[in-house]
Amino acid sequence: MSSISTHVLDTTHGRPAAGIPVTLEFQGSDRKWKQVGHGLTDSDGRLGNLLDSGAAPVEGVYRLTFDVESYQPGFYPNIVVLFRVDNPEEHYHIPLLLGKFGYTTYRGT
Repeated sequence: MSSISTHVLDTTHGRPAAGIPVTLEFQGSDRKWKQVGHGLTDSDGRLGNLLDSGAAPVEGVYRLTFDVESYQPGFYPNIVVLFRVDNPEEHYHIPLLLGKFGYTTYRGT
């Protein structure tokens, strides 16, 4: 089954970032955002499937919002990552490497 997942690593402290609230939204044809999933990163900094139970990804634009402020105060209180699902049959993994004054994201496996 296809899914959308994430993994947050704290590069400042060299460990997974546990307990970060993450929200997944989908942009509809009306250009408005609708929440389609949420959760907290586990002790390994992972969220296995962000989509609400039983849901599958569809083609379109998604928005991941990481509530970093609840994990550690820093320069970026929230990190927002927009990405496109072109093939809903594939797995979409979006890791986040988090530092106090910067971050990196990419499409993982």
